[in-house]
Amino acid sequence: MRNKILVIAAHPDDEILGCGGTMAKLAQQGDDIYTLILGKGIAARGLKEQDVAKETEYLSSCMTSANQTVGSKEVFSFDFPDNSFDSIALLEIVKVIEEVKNKVKPDTIFTHYYDDLNIDHRLTFEAVITATRPMADESVKAIYSFETMSSTEWKYPLSFSPNTFFDISETIDVKLKALEYYKSEMREFPHPRSLEAVELFARNWGVKTGLKFAEAFECVRCIK
Repeated sequence: MRNKILVIAAHPDDEILGCGGTMAKLAQQGDDIYTLILGKGIAARGLKEQDVAKETEYLSSCMTSANQTVGSKEVFSFDFPDNSFDSIALLEIVKVIEEVKNKVKPDTIFTHYYDDLNIDHRLTFEAVITATRPMADESVKAIYSFETMSSTEWKYPLSFSPNTFFDISETIDVKLKALEYYKSEMREFPHPRSLEAVELFARNWGVKTGLKFAEAFECVRCIK
């Protein structure tokens, strides 16, 4: 049976950092993967106005290539302001998620952790939970929160406590290849958002679960 998976992230690159290996693994298994990116991920960088449109277009191209690499069938995107999701009504974010959810009708959603340092991540989680209230006709039966390097582990006190792990030993290379498209978002090691660090994160979760490489999630809801 083919599952429909919707990955909902605040910014371009969050989706690959958080669950790129799992996306590739599930796509290879025959599941249908879709991606929703809610924000531009660029406006908070102090760029000149004339450069914002150019950089946004470039990042959008990177987003498309990265998601194609991990097997996403379609990428939906919106333009909520970077690092300023709290400047708009939560209902507006919920409406965007509901619109895409009604198109895709996913049974599983992967999204941010509720206590990330980044405010956009936290509000994305809250909007996802609001948009997927467990009503009788709700298609979503499972919700998983992923970690986002340089946000989840930078929050104090550290509270991310995963209870679900996906073996990405066969797809870690696909995840790293997808992240190479996000060159503007990646940093030099030992920054956690470097290719070397991302691999170390996956290796660390693998060591803790008897695997070579793994991605870690908190299961928010799982209806069987």
